[in-house]
Amino acid sequence: MNRHIFYPKLLSTLKMGYGKKMLTQDILAGIIVGIVALPLSIAFAVASGVSPEKGLITAVVAGFIISLLGGSRVQIGGPTGAFIVIVVGIIQKYGIEGLMISTMLAGVFMILFGLLRLGTLLKYIPHPLVVGFTSGIALVIFSTQIKDALGLEVNAIPSNFIEKWGFYFENLSSVNIYAIGITILTILISIYSSKWIPKVPGSFIAILVTTALVKIFTLPVTTIETIYGSIPSNIEMHLPMIQWSQIPSYIEPAITIALLGSIESLLSAVVSDGMIGGNHRSNTELIAQGVANIITPFFGGIPATGAIARTATNVKNGGRTPIAGIAHAMTLLLIMLFFGPWVKWIPMSALAGILIVVSYNMSEWRSFKGILKTSYFDILVLLSTFFLTVLVDLTIAIEVGMVLSALLFMKRMADQMGLQQEVDKDVLENDDKLPEGIKAYEISGPFFFGSARNYCNMIQNVHPKTKILILRMRHVPFIDATGAHHLKECLFDLTHKGVDYRISGTNEAVKKELISMGVESSKIYDHFEEVIK
Repeated sequence: MNRHIFYPKLLSTLKMGYGKKMLTQDILAGIIVGIVALPLSIAFAVASGVSPEKGLITAVVAGFIISLLGGSRVQIGGPTGAFIVIVVGIIQKYGIEGLMISTMLAGVFMILFGLLRLGTLLKYIPHPLVVGFTSGIALVIFSTQIKDALGLEVNAIPSNFIEKWGFYFENLSSVNIYAIGITILTILISIYSSKWIPKVPGSFIAILVTTALVKIFTLPVTTIETIYGSIPSNIEMHLPMIQWSQIPSYIEPAITIALLGSIESLLSAVVSDGMIGGNHRSNTELIAQGVANIITPFFGGIPATGAIARTATNVKNGGRTPIAGIAHAMTLLLIMLFFGPWVKWIPMSALAGILIVVSYNMSEWRSFKGILKTSYFDILVLLSTFFLTVLVDLTIAIEVGMVLSALLFMKRMADQMGLQQEVDKDVLENDDKLPEGIKAYEISGPFFFGSARNYCNMIQNVHPKTKILILRMRHVPFIDATGAHHLKECLFDLTHKGVDYRISGTNEAVKKELISMGVESSKIYDHFEEVIK
């Protein structure tokens, strides 16, 4: 495979020299991140509708692979909150087997993204769209935790967002005061414990404290054991039953997982680059994420991606190479093997408290508020994506958000190009400098399908006495097939009206496109002065 497409950062960092001091630093950072990831992995799994060990397995297997093969020095991989909504929806529709197949298929798509060098393109997902679906996911996660946070003894909660909240209000009479107390205590410890114990993650302390309280005082609250029974402390392989005839039905959820995972991973890598002054390899990272998502389901895992919060924790605690990510995976594996049976005592309300804090941190409310003060176009993309994520479906939200962003971008470009054409037309129509009967227009900016019609309408409205029209295209960086076709039709129409034309200043790519569409090469000049002569 081409080294420029796939070249893991682990190889390059080891080649640069790796000493004992750096190894110690990476291992310590990995242990801390492993402790941070423990409650989060369990909470994300439970919120996704799968058993707790599946979250730990994902963090161990996918976390190891992503660090081993990835294109970032400090990326930490594993289950994330962004996938909760997707996983719940897939399980409800296709079951656990369907989730496994969708995840593996998503891994294939991510590898293809990397091989096709789409890593750079995925960085250009519009910010309002990212904030819209991230904030929407945060609100959905928060809404799914109300049952456990209040200790409601109910079943069959509606999946629809509005119906779900109506159901909660109808069952407020069954709240458990002990569960509410544990939820509040978990939130407070998660937020404020860092002031007194900065080196130990607040969520981990909260799990220890609340589990001890429930066990010592035998508090009447729901625990992991109540729902899932004993938690296995080993990892086993499981081969999914693949019915090849049903593969097409998994393409849509797989693409959603692949897109969201790719976007989140690359955003995390970009953030970590800024923290360490590094430069990740986006295509290598996508391939590594793809391999991780293909392999992890065989061990019972769920979709994985780069985790921004855990990656930032890694950097802040001194992690500087992929060894730290491998140490994080090994730490979780040891915890699972030797302390797995204790996980069953964790109260569900404590996990709800942790996820409420996670959803608040995911909400990006400051960015959301800031975008509401910007242009109408950005606000439309933000709110459309947000409400579709919350009220309809994340897959539809991403699809609509992408299409809407592209359409609005094209409209803004077309509007701007039309304005520039008017300004330049006034400037260049100067009869004192050009012979009588000759007019010159200048086109500035991309000549693409969104702006082609506006340009052609202006060109066709030339002065009635014009005999020769000169189009200056020195500031046109590219022209697409639609633009070239419309321009050719417009110029041929002018020719039938008795107006000849010349084109000047095109770059080689634009010239080649025009000629391929039927514009005569003899009428295309490199410089404006040549046309005048």
